[in-house]
Amino acid sequence: MDENTPSTPKGTLYIVATPIGNLEDITFRALRTLKEVNLIAAEDTRRTRILLNHYSIKTPLTSYYEYNKLIKGKQLIDRLETGENVALVSDAGTPGISDPGYHLIKLALQSSTSVIPIPGVSAVITALSISGLPTDSFVFQGFLPNKITARKKLIEKMAEEKRTLVFYESPNRLRAALRDLLEICGDREIVVTRELTKIFEEVIRGKITRVLTVLNGRQIKGEITLLVSGKRDPDSGDDTSISQLLQDYRKRYDLPMKDLIKMISEEKGISKREVYQESLKLKKEKMFA
Repeated sequence: MDENTPSTPKGTLYIVATPIGNLEDITFRALRTLKEVNLIAAEDTRRTRILLNHYSIKTPLTSYYEYNKLIKGKQLIDRLETGENVALVSDAGTPGISDPGYHLIKLALQSSTSVIPIPGVSAVITALSISGLPTDSFVFQGFLPNKITARKKLIEKMAEEKRTLVFYESPNRLRAALRDLLEICGDREIVVTRELTKIFEEVIRGKITRVLTVLNGRQIKGEITLLVSGKRDPDSGDDTSISQLLQDYRKRYDLPMKDLIKMISEEKGISKREVYQESLKLKKEKMFA
């Protein structure tokens, strides 16, 4: 190319948030962007086509998802390099949150392509806004692992976290995940949100044991965001410490240690494992026989 020949300006990658259910939950700016770009890269073209048809948007679609992101990502960057503008959308909500959008965004930034956010709905923020749990600080962990061992390992890692925990979960694994949370973290306050913004939207709040009772025998369907209260400090405020309760209950009740541990676990909403560890400390200090 001749040095005096002006190069073609690069296109722009737009990160466009789309509805998580209700098709009215989209901004005017998002609709205009989807109409004006040269191409829309969609995680699921069938779902995105429903949205585009609803708003009479004729922009060409191409698939971009987890299993073609390496090949398709490079192809999209090539098109951006030639000056085309591309909009990235996910299945629902904001791209780049627990989906392959991160890979394309990183490629675009590495190639010095402009990346512009078109903000909108996010399932995480939507669920947090109605949860009633602390929202000033929270931890979003994405999807819990499929395998039991990996899931328990992650929950154990998060058990000491005092901030509100937010997870995505499959309806088929929800009960198992709640039982693991109960075993490891104790009977904490949780919120299960299902099908947010859709016709069958449902929000279930309460202790884990209560939510499991509500879900008992039900066929669970839809997209789920699970929120879990952070660990309380059992020794703060007017709360009686675990150590003190163990000693008091040992004097007051003629019960085996495992029953005392269960009582305190339920009373304080913490795991039996945590109470058991405290009992071992007392035994080591020779405060228990």
